[in-house]
Amino acid sequence: MFHRLRQICLVARDLDPVVAELCDVFGVAVCHRDPEVGMFGLHNALMPLGHGFIEVVAPLAPGKAAAAERHLDRRGGDGGYMVITDTDDLARWEPHLAATGVRIAAPLEMGAYRGLQLHPRDTGGALLEINTTRGNTGPDGAAIDAPYGPAGPDWQAHIRTGTVTAITGARLQAADPERLGRRWAEILRRDLRPESDGWALDLDNARIRFEPDRDGRGEGLGGVDLAVADEAGLRRRAAARFLPVADDHVVIGGVRFHIGG
Repeated sequence: MFHRLRQICLVARDLDPVVAELCDVFGVAVCHRDPEVGMFGLHNALMPLGHGFIEVVAPLAPGKAAAAERHLDRRGGDGGYMVITDTDDLARWEPHLAATGVRIAAPLEMGAYRGLQLHPRDTGGALLEINTTRGNTGPDGAAIDAPYGPAGPDWQAHIRTGTVTAITGARLQAADPERLGRRWAEILRRDLRPESDGWALDLDNARIRFEPDRDGRGEGLGGVDLAVADEAGLRRRAAARFLPVADDHVVIGGVRFHIGG
């Protein structure tokens, strides 16, 4: 059995500028725009960072995407929205989620892909999704480069690793990081441990950290950890776009992307 961090989703008022910044600064390319998200009043773009994905969603028009627009209003603009994981078998998760008092906000199905989007009031921190792709399982789990429905039919051809090689973690901020961390550890069935500046749990390929509110925007997905091959180039392109650049991160779409994880 495996359980991996597969995708991070940002929400923006305006899709194209944030996508352009991500593609330029990280040296990546859009692999898919999914028409299915139109049912939620959204449009989107996905970019592979190694074998993980950054997705950006935005309302198609004002008043068309109530949940996303509430999130934008609550957190004061563009920012982190969803943490998306993949696993080998959703059937074993459904009774566990019910036992821990987590409602399914949206069941998703598209071909061989099936996902469970969890209710954020029951998880705290961010929207959390667990998904699987039928046929991509085996004794050692699904190959990381196997088909993955949300990313389109040929996402592997769009991988660019000259600047960023992988997503290595997500950072959730809260007034009480320990409480949030314990809730996510219960839901994800992972052990929570203390760190110098908060708490953390490990998935098979990534770390989820729980930290104090670092930007005054309240509880939410505040940061993403990256493995980087060309830090100098990344910093140079971020500065050329007048994006905030700090010692250990750059800010794009309201999210702190931590360089080096």
